[in-house]
Parts: sequence; structure tokens; C-alpha cells
Amino acid sequence: MRKSEIKQKNPVGRQLELFSPITGEPVMTPEGGTDTGSLTGVDLLSLLENQRTLTENILERIVDYGNLNRAYKQVARNDGSAGVDQMETKELGQWLGTNLNTLRNDILTERYQVSPVLKVEIRKPEGGIRILGIPTVKDRLIQQAIHQQMNRYYDPIFSESSYGFRPGRSAHQAIEQASKYIQAGSEWVVDIDLKKYFDTINHDRLMQRLSKGIGDKRLLRLIKAYLQAGLMNEGFTEQRTAGTPQGGPLSPLLSNIVLDELDKELERRGHNFCRYADDCNIYVKSKKAGERVMSSIVNFIEKKLKLKVNHAKSGVRHCSDVKFLGYTVLPEGMIRVADKSIDRLKFKIRAITRRNRGIKFETIIKELNSVITGWTNYFKLANVWLSLLEGLDGWIRRKLRCYRLKQCGRRYTIFKLLRSLGIPESKSWNVVMYSHGWWQMSKKTAVGYAMNNKWFSQMGLQSLYLRMKV
Repeated sequence: MRKSEIKQKNPVGRQLELFSPITGEPVMTPEGGTDTGSLTGVDLLSLLENQRTLTENILERIVDYGNLNRAYKQVARNDGSAGVDQMETKELGQWLGTNLNTLRNDILTERYQVSPVLKVEIRKPEGGIRILGIPTVKDRLIQQAIHQQMNRYYDPIFSESSYGFRPGRSAHQAIEQASKYIQAGSEWVVDIDLKKYFDTINHDRLMQRLSKGIGDKRLLRLIKAYLQAGLMNEGFTEQRTAGTPQGGPLSPLLSNIVLDELDKELERRGHNFCRYADDCNIYVKSKKAGERVMSSIVNFIEKKLKLKVNHAKSGVRHCSDVKFLGYTVLPEGMIRVADKSIDRLKFKIRAITRRNRGIKFETIIKELNSVITGWTNYFKLANVWLSLLEGLDGWIRRKLRCYRLKQCGRRYTIFKLLRSLGIPESKSWNVVMYSHGWWQMSKKTAVGYAMNNKWFSQMGLQSLYLRMKV
């Protein structure tokens, strides 16, 4: 398969266009076309200069009633936790009813004060901490309104190989494209891991890049205020000189603007690659070629973009040893669920089925079904090694048997449960009298007969294997 045949098409099947918010007409590229996915160098700078002219008064469009209304609906749909002012999402609509005009005027006259973001630490299943910054709902509204207007200009000029946080694009598309590259013979992967990417974005470089495409200096100052908003933790505010913490609607767009520079460099060099947010894989024919690419691209990232590469996690690997967006793509382009994704699923299941939770069995199944449904929807591209999920289904059922037995508590209550499920009296007594611990009891043949696959199906439990097999 030739390289030209495996380049991804636009996911919505049409040319990408920039529209002037003033005239409604397409903004032409220097060549006279509207497909901007491969613009680099002088052509891109020319387009950005034209964009800067069109955005000299973009702040007025950001605070337009219609744009703010769309932003409010999106913030309300996303819901989320309250920020430092403790205002809930459901309270925002009422607040806007009496303060909308004041808010619009304060933004336009640059009197609006950006609030600190609430620092939240999320423990990762594999260890380590992810820092989230939760803005107030008012700031989330404004950031969403900014995102909606800026995205009209920036998304069309982003790379065709960028899939994260973009309308009409998804992780599934990235995996499918990676599969095509590997199927075409590029089985070696330059796997680049950026160290604490969202926390280390260089503010000066980002603002310099934004100033090339945004003409409204009021908006630039407002974005800078959001970048520099402190992180509040237990009443104390930490000042920030770098990074854009995950949690606000504007952060994904800003991160894509930063890494679009990497995309353009990879395109200039003619590399096949897929990037989803800060997760970037480059596909090459040999390990030796991969090592050359790795050396030069790491140098570009660290010297030019001023970002840090996690050298311990980055490397040139065979595709079968790479985890990308939770998947592993095998030679010939076959796709399986990555080992770490299985481990994360088991971590969630253990948390849900903890025997000391003390909640209804039906609620446990409902929570599990939510996880199973979401997990299988995401990993629906997997087409090999599905038999592993049969064993995982059995492990889940045993965890549930253990939970149900623990609910009974006393031996006689367990005996009555087994009898009610059709187990003979003698076998029911054998289970309760000759078992040591809930986990061992859950493995008894009689318990398996009592709470068998049909019983779990009647209880409504979803099956990982059956959902993935469809």
C-alpha cells in the first residue's frame, strides 16, 4: 500500500474551510484553496496574518448573547464540581439572569477578574498524581465562549494527524489510522511521552504563538490571565508561571495550538504519525530509522517547544509493545486491548465490589454495568484476543458471589440463600461449615451452581465478552 493511499481523509468527508465572521465567505489560502490541513511555513504565516485581521474585535463576538447562550448550555451539560466560589452549575443560570449585562460589559472593558482555580489531585491507577484545576462556573462559561469562537479559526488549520479534543474526531479514528500505517509495513513506533505536559506549557511561547493569529489584544490579555490564574489548595493560592491545568474548557484548545507546531514539523519531514493531545506516535519501517527520528524530534521538542520529554517512558518500540490510547496495534494491523487497560478495568471492578461497602447487591450490579458498558463502547475496535474477556467475566462473577455471601453475614443466612437458589440441604451445609473465608466459599461448586451465569443474567449483569463479540 502506497503512503498516499493510507493518508487519512477528512473524517466528515469535505474540505476544511475558514469562514469570515464578517462576510460569511470562505477565507482563501494563499494558493486560492480552502483545504488548510497541510499548510506550513510562509503559507501558514500568511493565513495567520489574515486571521489576525479578522479577529481584531473578536471579543465582541465572544460576549455576543447567542455565543454566551451556547456556552452556557455546554457548561450546564458538562456539569462538574464547583470552583473556589462554591457556585454550582445549576446556580449559574439564575446568576446570569441578573448579572449577564454586567458580565459582558466587564469583559469588554477588561474589568473582569479571573478567579483562582481549585486544585484537585487525582491518583492514577498505575501510581502518581494528576493535577486538575477546577475553574469557577463563571470562568468556565467565559472559557467555553472563547473556545467556541477561537476554534472556528484554529481547528481548520490543525493537522489531519491530530485527533484529540477536536469536533468530528476521536480516539477511534487515531487507532484506525495507526492500524493502517502498521498494516502498510511501518511496524516500528517512535513512542513519545511528554513529561507533565499540561503543567509545563511555556506561557511566553504560547502567547507569542497566539499573538500571530489573534488581533484582539483584549482577548490575549484575558487568556494570559487564565494561564496565570493561581491554584488554590486548602485556602492558599499557588502562583503559576507555566502550564494550563486540565479542567477548564480552554485548556484542550490551547494544548492543541502548542502541539500543532510539532505536527507541522512532523509533516514537513514527511513522517506518518498520530497525535491525540500529548500522546504522539510516529510510525517507521525499522528500529534504526526510529532511533534517528527519536533523537531529532526529542531535540526539537525540548529545544524549540521548551517542553520536557519523559525519557524513561519514551522509546522506539515494536508496535506489539506499544500502548496507544488504551489499545495495542499488532502486525498486520490487528487491534487488541492493551494490558494496562485490562489492569485499569480490574482496578475499577475491585473498587466497586469491595466487600465492606455495605450497599445493595442490585446497586453493585448497576455500577458494574455502567463501567462495562462504557469500557466495551470504547474498546469496540479490538478484534483479537477477545477470549481473555471470558476469564474476566468469570472473575467478575466470583467477586459478586463473594460480595453476596458477605452480605448474608451469618452461616444460617448463607444456608437459607443457597437453599432458596435450589441447592440441596446437605450441599448447602457443606458450603457454610467447611469454608474458610468469603473468597474460598465463593469458589465452591454449589455456590457456582446457585449463582450461575443464567442467574447473573436475570439479575441484569452485562457480559464483557458478549458485548465485545457483537
